[in-house]
Amino acid sequence: QVQLVESGGGLVQPGGSLRLSCEASGPSSSRYAMGWFRQAPGKERQFVAAIRWSGGPTYYADSVKGRFTISRGNTKNMVNLQMNSLNTEDTAVYDCAYGPNIVTSSVPHEFGYGYWGQGTQVTVSA
Repeated sequence: QVQLVESGGGLVQPGGSLRLSCEASGPSSSRYAMGWFRQAPGKERQFVAAIRWSGGPTYYADSVKGRFTISRGNTKNMVNLQMNSLNTEDTAVYDCAYGPNIVTSSVPHEFGYGYWGQGTQVTVSA
């Protein structure tokens, strides 16, 4: 089993920045992706960003392109999300996900991921 632990959420003013981190324990596949999804109250969970196991290919939702950056951590089991120019629409619970043996077409979709963290709250408010 894979366990994921997120950190870095908090309260930030509009225009501010936050950095989220996620660590997955014991991935068994080299063909995996780690991604971030978010869900606001009353809304569906949506894809934010993801990165391949190689640390090269990255994927972003249109709403965060140019503002968010996903990157590998110290190992392939770690990933972080740098969030800049935050606005109130970014307020949500952000959840890290791990997708073993994931194909490219499934990377931006939650059904491609089998393991999820507990989520970390990001609140953007003046």
